[in-house]
Amino acid sequence: MRLDTLMIEPAGGGPARTFEIEVATTDQEKALGLMYRTKLADSEGMLFAYGGAQDITMWMRNTYIPLDMVFIRAEGVIHRIEARTQPLSERVIAAGAPVSAVLELAGGAAERLGIKAGDKVRHAFFDAVKPPK
Repeated sequence: MRLDTLMIEPAGGGPARTFEIEVATTDQEKALGLMYRTKLADSEGMLFAYGGAQDITMWMRNTYIPLDMVFIRAEGVIHRIEARTQPLSERVIAAGAPVSAVLELAGGAAERLGIKAGDKVRHAFFDAVKPPK
C-alpha cells in the first residue's frame, strides 16, 4: 500500500496531529486492511479511501489489536468514531451516515490525542472527493 501523511485539525482550534498512514484504495488492500498486525503506534494508521459518500461498514476479522475507526465525510470532517473495537470480532460496524473514508488508528488513540467528531482531516483524498449536495 502507498505510504502517506495525514493531518487532523481540531474543530475548536489548537495544534494539528500528524499521522504516517498507509492508504488502502483497491478492493484487495481494503480487504486486508490491518489484519494480522500486532502493533500500531498512535502516530500511525490506515486510510480506507472510497469514491463517493456511502454508508461504509467495517469489521475486525483477523485483526489482533483494538482499533479506533474514524468515519470521515466527503469534505474531510469526522462524522463519528467507533473507539476501541474488539479484536477478531465479526460484528459489523457501520458509519451510520454517508462517508467517503475510514481512518483506522490504534485503539484509544483518538481519545488520547483529543480527536473528536467535527474535527477536520487534511489529506489529498478529500480534496479530490466531491461532497454530496
